Amino acid sequence: MNYQLDEVDKKILDFLVENTRMPFTEIAKQMDVSAGTIHVRVKKMEDAGIILGSSLNIDYGKLDYNFTAFIGILLTKSNHTHDVLKQLAQIPNVVEASVTSGKYNIFCKMRAKDTEDAKRIIYQIDDIQDVMRTESMISMEEYISDKNRLIDAVSI
Repeated sequence: MNYQLDEVDKKILDFLVENTRMPFTEIAKQMDVSAGTIHVRVKKMEDAGIILGSSLNIDYGKLDYNFTAFIGILLTKSNHTHDVLKQLAQIPNVVEASVTSGKYNIFCKMRAKDTEDAKRIIYQIDDIQDVMRTESMISMEEYISDKNRLIDAVSI
């Protein structure tokens, strides 16, 4: 289904990106439309797969998960990628994983409490069958972390 955003949809998305918990009645009030209009528009965007639910942002640093690393994973064979991804999904500290081209088959992001915890997680990844080797890069500082920032640039 190819859904075409209009100005109203874009403005609704702007409000929801800013605050996913904003009530539809408040959005309607600020846009000077009915709450029913907001509800119908959001439902259409959900049905079209544009809105995939709402999300919660957690500050893992406040939970003592201050160590972030990116791990490039080289596999023995590319056709084992799906199996390795399933096993990575079983490690809760792996918070993102992407199939990539180039030097690595998979590139993932992990969070840990400290270097000792990170070492345990990296060894756990290394122990997955069909992982040939890994390369870790420690994040010194996260500068941009906003999965919804592109919506401002989306043209309608």
